[in-house]
Amino acid sequence: MPTVAPFDLDGHILAVEFLGDTPFFANAAGTFHRLDGGEKVTEAHHGMLSCIRDPYSDSLISGGEDGKVLRITADANVTELANAPRKWISQLAAGPQGAIAYSYGKSAFVRLADGTTKEFTEERTVEGLAFAPKGMRIAAARYNGVSLHWVGTAAKPADLEWKGAHTGVTFSPDGNFLVTTMQENALHGWKLDSKVGADARHMRMTGYPAKVKSLSWSAKGKWLASSGAPAAIVWPFQGKDGPMGKAPLELGTRANIMATSVKFHPVEDILAIGFIDGMILAVRLNDSKEALLRRPGKGAITSMSWSKNGKLLAFASEAGDCGVVDIAA
Repeated sequence: MPTVAPFDLDGHILAVEFLGDTPFFANAAGTFHRLDGGEKVTEAHHGMLSCIRDPYSDSLISGGEDGKVLRITADANVTELANAPRKWISQLAAGPQGAIAYSYGKSAFVRLADGTTKEFTEERTVEGLAFAPKGMRIAAARYNGVSLHWVGTAAKPADLEWKGAHTGVTFSPDGNFLVTTMQENALHGWKLDSKVGADARHMRMTGYPAKVKSLSWSAKGKWLASSGAPAAIVWPFQGKDGPMGKAPLELGTRANIMATSVKFHPVEDILAIGFIDGMILAVRLNDSKEALLRRPGKGAITSMSWSKNGKLLAFASEAGDCGVVDIAA
């Protein structure tokens, strides 16, 4: 039976991520709290807006209301990567070779490991950023679509057009698909054709009763899980055409209680689903078998993170009632 070690914090917790075996909780107030033989606190921002894990290094990247972009390592060492006074840094991405991306207003910036920064300007506000898994390429989500920029060249960006406001963006792990969250209750996807000049094919992923705010790819990239419904909506990406013409799985269905956060296990096809009432379920994809990991709490689950070996699941909530579930217990 899984055991839960509660960890109560004050305020809205934006994100939780493991660095090594240590969970780091990012507080909207601007501090990082880590469980490392007891609670340790690191001051970082005057108001934190975003925090992501850098998949290419054992570190976190954070952005704040103070215009700073910071890197936080496993030993809680903080390095300033960029500073844009009076700007709010709410969009971040981490890429290969030490590159990071951030945005404010209509500009996206890519900072390379040597400190060189390149600016990419859009016609509308940048609402989401993602690095392609192969090559130094950045996607910027905006109103009416996504721009794809090659960082190392001055070539014109590729434009993926779809009417409406696109609020977030993610590449599939194999780089063959790109999916955005939208202001309306929908996802939109494109199949990225490798042939030069070929049109990207559209994938409409609709029917959600609420906005999709959480996405997670399975370990091998065969599934994309999403929040925004009273279940996790999990789209199949096994075939060459992705989910086109296929129905998604609906996992962990609860009458009218919305899923607010989803996170795939790092090794197995198991999905953790966090709900608006604080409950967390784990569901196995091949047979939809459910396991209760946490009973309802004080606030909606805002973020979850698995340890590298998949034995621990850390969770954060908007009310600050956080914790770590030991799956192996």
